[in-house]
Amino acid sequence: MKKQRNKYVFKTAGTAIGIGLMAGLAGTIAMTISQRIEMKITGRKSSDSPAKAAREVLDIKPVTESKSEKVSNEIHLFYGTSLGLIRGTLSLFGLKGLPASLIHLTTVWGGEMIMLPALRVAPPITKEQPEDIAVEGIHQLVYAVTAGLVFDAINKKNPESK
Repeated sequence: MKKQRNKYVFKTAGTAIGIGLMAGLAGTIAMTISQRIEMKITGRKSSDSPAKAAREVLDIKPVTESKSEKVSNEIHLFYGTSLGLIRGTLSLFGLKGLPASLIHLTTVWGGEMIMLPALRVAPPITKEQPEDIAVEGIHQLVYAVTAGLVFDAINKKNPESK
């Protein structure tokens, strides 16, 4: 019986991880589209915070500016996709729908507000302009809502999620 229960736990966790990664990828794609639209409207340049954070954490230097932009895009995609694991973990505790999406949003955006200033790649939120905070909030909301909707839609088809 114990062996059967362990098999179920691993299967359930594996499913949550897989669906979480798919949801994180979908959220990242939606957020990237949101950011690109906003940058066209506002004229804002692409952020290099992901590459700066990687340089700080991994103690590496960029070869060229174009490589730095490519690395930023790749890190953004990897990081956003991996944040879907949070959504998957929440499902293991029975959370879904709006409550899970709100916790996911709070965790992701809150973590960013702490991590980026700590790495000295972005100013603390207290030094940001209100309109910049609002725009970032919209992008984070797009990510969390998309990831949540995708996670719940895929997980609804999972017979063990009922």
